[in-house]
Amino acid sequence: MEQKTLDVQGMSCGHCKMSVEGALNELDGVSTAEVNLEKGIVDVTFDASKVTLETMKEAVEDQGYDVSA
Repeated sequence: MEQKTLDVQGMSCGHCKMSVEGALNELDGVSTAEVNLEKGIVDVTFDASKVTLETMKEAVEDQGYDVSA
């Protein structure tokens, strides 16, 4: 398993947190996704053989947030 922290702009509330965590946790290969609203980051633990960083970024961006890794 690998760990990556994504910088996500635009998250401000519990709904934002649930949307981002939900989108990432639905991806095959993601084992955990934890949002820190105060810092604007998401810590993701994933299997790099099943999911790419680009796929994770797209999942978050599809929820309406900007991502920089």
